[in-house]
Amino acid sequence: MPGPDALPLDWDDEDPDPDDESLPPYWFPGQALPEDARAMGLTHHTAEGALLDFGGRLDSTKPLHRWTAWFLLVVFGLPVVFAVVRVVLYL
Repeated sequence: MPGPDALPLDWDDEDPDPDDESLPPYWFPGQALPEDARAMGLTHHTAEGALLDFGGRLDSTKPLHRWTAWFLLVVFGLPVVFAVVRVVLYL
């Protein structure tokens, strides 16, 4: 047991205690949003925030999650490719 002269431990006030009963569980929506997205005002209630939250929950060790990530990449990337091809063809 430390004596009275021992320095107190420096606790990070922003790091939540995982055993704190007042915090929502990690599986609740919005828990996987990056801090930058929260700083911009995105939540899981907005379309962009919901996509970020969904993408943040994907685990690269699970094969189904990898397939989902590749599918989302194709779904969001293919319209950009089509637009670039259309611009190049009509120049």
